[in-house]
Amino acid sequence: MELGDWRQNILSQLQKRNREETYCFQDLITQHNKVFENANSLKHENIQLSIQNEKLRVEGGGGNRSNSATELKLQEEVQQLKQKLFTQAEELTELHRKKSGNIQEIIDLNVKLQDRNKAAADKEIQLAEAHSKIISLEAEIGMLTQANKQLQYLNDTLRDEHQALQLAFSALEDKLRKVQEENRQLVERLIKYKAKDADRMNEENDNFLKKRYAKMQKDLEEACRDTKGVSSDDLSEGYGPLSQSTLPSKVHLKFDAHEGEVNAIKWSPLDRIFATGGADRKVKLWDISKGIQECKGVLVGSNAGVMAVDFDASGSLVLGASNDYATRVWTVVDQRLRHTLTGHSGKVMAAKFLGDASKVVTGSHDRTLKVWDLKSRACIETKFAGSSCNDLVTVDSAGSTIISGHYDKTIRFWDSRSETSANNINLNGKITSLDLSRDSKYLLACVRDDTLELIDLRMNQVVTTYNCDGFKVGCDWSRATFSPDGQYVAVGSSDGSVYIWGVTNGKIETILKEHGSTSIGLFSRSAVTATAWHPFGNFLATVDRTKRSVIWTGDM
Repeated sequence: MELGDWRQNILSQLQKRNREETYCFQDLITQHNKVFENANSLKHENIQLSIQNEKLRVEGGGGNRSNSATELKLQEEVQQLKQKLFTQAEELTELHRKKSGNIQEIIDLNVKLQDRNKAAADKEIQLAEAHSKIISLEAEIGMLTQANKQLQYLNDTLRDEHQALQLAFSALEDKLRKVQEENRQLVERLIKYKAKDADRMNEENDNFLKKRYAKMQKDLEEACRDTKGVSSDDLSEGYGPLSQSTLPSKVHLKFDAHEGEVNAIKWSPLDRIFATGGADRKVKLWDISKGIQECKGVLVGSNAGVMAVDFDASGSLVLGASNDYATRVWTVVDQRLRHTLTGHSGKVMAAKFLGDASKVVTGSHDRTLKVWDLKSRACIETKFAGSSCNDLVTVDSAGSTIISGHYDKTIRFWDSRSETSANNINLNGKITSLDLSRDSKYLLACVRDDTLELIDLRMNQVVTTYNCDGFKVGCDWSRATFSPDGQYVAVGSSDGSVYIWGVTNGKIETILKEHGSTSIGLFSRSAVTATAWHPFGNFLATVDRTKRSVIWTGDM
């Protein structure tokens, strides 16, 4: 823009503003100007009359006196002029007052005009903002409309795909029903075949046991006729029940049995084979007959940690209780899973063969004991204990009496012919394990108050308590055991030691310390969870929470 143009623009804006601000006061200004003009003319007329009055006064005093009539007339005119002058003065005063009022009104109107101009400016700003908002909303509406069209198209596409999938689902459902029916028929056939295989396997096992018992009987007869002494190796192979237990004093083998905590251990009744159960959900079979640990098999199928293991009387079946609320049975020969017993609603902490190999009793955190028939693969009896069961034992080979240890510090005695327990024994802590002497006269209970209690079942009362400084029960499933000859009791401690007491004198015979030791001689022990004495008395096996297993032996 050139220099003259902006000056002309400013001048035109000022003129426009002047017109806008003076237009509403034009009548008032015109009236005000008329009043001033009238006041000026009256003032001029007043001055002329004053001059004339003075002239007349001079003429009257300097010359001859006029006659009294003329004087009176002049006086009247003067009086009239004074009166007129007074009236004009009052009118002038009134006009000045009106002028002041008009000026104040002009000021007020200017203030109102400024307020209205400011309000108008604010309205214009609001209008501009509203206009910009309208533009943005229109743009947003356009975007939403476009998105709605896209969603509508996508919805139509998904509806078509849903209809197609529905048709495919209907076809697959029909196919599934046919496959399920076919599967059901195949399962029925498989069950029949398995039943036949099981019967054949049972028959083979019976024949095997008969042959083995016959051989053992023959060997015993020959040994009785033989005048020579019997060696310790002969005892460990078949004549262990006739020998005394050896007090463990040294480590025979030490190895990692599982990938995590080892919860349970049990010796086979015939061979130098034992089973371990661990938190890695496995049951492992170990053979130490060659002087080294040899893993004979890994029994799988459990979905949680295995808490207890047991062999049947023939050593051909292994029982495992698991935290997945189930108990399983495997065969030792082919290491196949034969039975899965489900029905508990809590962790299964204990499981034992009940009499022969066809029945099993289990104890669980769901406060019940269940008796299972493996032939019918069903639970045939449930006993309601009212407290979590941590361990149990069976008194005789027929399994007529079951003894269970519970979380509520109570040992319960169950008769297979009754649903309730009788002659219960209350102790001072939670019972973690039970073990029965071979003559079934004494019961060993491991208690959470850091004691072992020896109970005479003939008197149904505690006769000896085993404890000492340093011994602490490490967990709620810590397992204690009798030696086969009933002369010793062994249990693991929370510091990684194994304590062995003499049964008759109640004194500590030895403390075994090997669990958790390192190559530099420092000890970082972990709790020993379970102990098991070999049926022939020459080995003691212990396991701990650091996946380690130790086989102890004594001086031969």
